[in-house]
Amino acid sequence: MTRTSGEGPSRQWKDGASNHEYLWNRVSSNVPILELDSHYSNKPPKPLDLNAGGTHSESMSASRTRLLLVLFSLALPGSSFARTLQQVLNNGTLRVGVVLVTPWAIRQAPGEFTGFEIDVSKALASDMGVEIDIRVYAEERIISALEAGEIDLIAAGLSITPARALHVNFSQPYAMTGITLATNRDTTILVSSVEDFDDAEYRIATVAGSVAAEQAARIFPRAEILEFSDVEQASAALLDAHADAYLEDEPIPTFLALENPAVIDAPLSAPLLQARAGFAVNKGDADFLAFLNAWITARESDTWLPTMHDYWFQTLRWREQ
Repeated sequence: MTRTSGEGPSRQWKDGASNHEYLWNRVSSNVPILELDSHYSNKPPKPLDLNAGGTHSESMSASRTRLLLVLFSLALPGSSFARTLQQVLNNGTLRVGVVLVTPWAIRQAPGEFTGFEIDVSKALASDMGVEIDIRVYAEERIISALEAGEIDLIAAGLSITPARALHVNFSQPYAMTGITLATNRDTTILVSSVEDFDDAEYRIATVAGSVAAEQAARIFPRAEILEFSDVEQASAALLDAHADAYLEDEPIPTFLALENPAVIDAPLSAPLLQARAGFAVNKGDADFLAFLNAWITARESDTWLPTMHDYWFQTLRWREQ
């Protein structure tokens, strides 16, 4: 199974007419998320009791033994403790936290994953010269898992927000997404810009409780906002022309248009509300952050990152894998 201040790129209708520019700092998903069945303990080791029974030398010997056992356990690949970049390199394994959201990360079989974040994480680990350990979390738990040292890095389409930046360090953005419109083609030919949908004669489908639903009334205050219980119902309303447009997180509108080209259109060249995703690492490791920023710059310069992003978010070829 995303997000900065400032102006985003100008949104253009297909005929080139500009529309409103907005900024969004969170991407939600309607795809079910599976939570990790943790195979390790979050309990801290018991403190060494130097005053336990026995002679002073026996107590010190037992204490040293327990200390060695603790240190040995921390050196194991599955151990839970925050690691620096150098420790990851020395260990030879990069523990990456992901969230199961299509097409960011998809479970193919037990222990087997595919998706944009999986390709990105594998390329990152390969360039670091280490193995990769993919761990799946629910979105609401993944930052605490990083802070607890269960993982070294979050690669989950995580939106860059000030609130999250109080807990983790974000790399520069490596992916962009947001909220956009899918429209019924019969309606598309009647409008020249997105502003035209802000009219009482138009019906905008949304999923109740989603970020898109919250924003719909602000973007289209005069339109009729229709709320549905899930993506399938909202999509069906658009397909059946019970709605003129559908406001939703990318890439759902793009995929709807690709799957139903005779009926559905995705007329905007950029999202109405933009969001930027970055890697997240623990506070205090400037070297790790500098490496990630350098890696993103290099992989954007050689076009690998934008090529992968287009493959996973602008086509359906990945479904044929």
